Amino acid sequence: MGSSDRLFNRQRTVHEVLGGGLVADVILWRRSKLTWGILVVTLAAWVVFEISGYTLLSLSSCVLLLLTTILFLWAKSAAILNRPSPPLPEMHISEDMMNDVAAFARTHINAVLLAFQNIALGKDTWMYFKVAISLLLISVVGSLTDFLTLGYTSLVVILTVPALYEKYEEHFDKYVMAGYGSAVQFYSKLSEGYRSKVQQWIAEQKKLS
Repeated sequence: MGSSDRLFNRQRTVHEVLGGGLVADVILWRRSKLTWGILVVTLAAWVVFEISGYTLLSLSSCVLLLLTTILFLWAKSAAILNRPSPPLPEMHISEDMMNDVAAFARTHINAVLLAFQNIALGKDTWMYFKVAISLLLISVVGSLTDFLTLGYTSLVVILTVPALYEKYEEHFDKYVMAGYGSAVQFYSKLSEGYRSKVQQWIAEQKKLS
């Protein structure tokens, strides 16, 4: 499939567009066991939250409290009974790891700020429409469901839509490009009709004056 036949004439494959790494492999089901595991775990978490009525903050606090209590009692009893302490790994974040996280966050935050600046200054009309439509959809969907359900549904969409698109990419691109061509032709005819009416109205106004 040539690049001219792809949507937006892109040169890269779907896997390359998604980064080409582990995340892309998971999203496109190239590591199906890991993808299935993520889906099953998130489904189980969603069911637990829905049935128990816990919020994410309250459940996380309870789990951490239970874990901390178990480790604390284990360590105390081990000291009294001369037993080994809990086998904990070294809890330390290296400077290199923090630098990598900070650099990653800085790059993406700067990209968001630059996009916002371009929109605010009227330099990127297409970006404005994309952001406006995205925020509108988030607002509409957010009013219909809760954050937890939205997050799980979003994950399911992320793990299904790109994979289906990659599988049926040729057919999808063909129909979308055909629809886009029809929309452009319709817009051109509509624009031409309005332009002629405006020009006719201006000419009539000049005659009346």
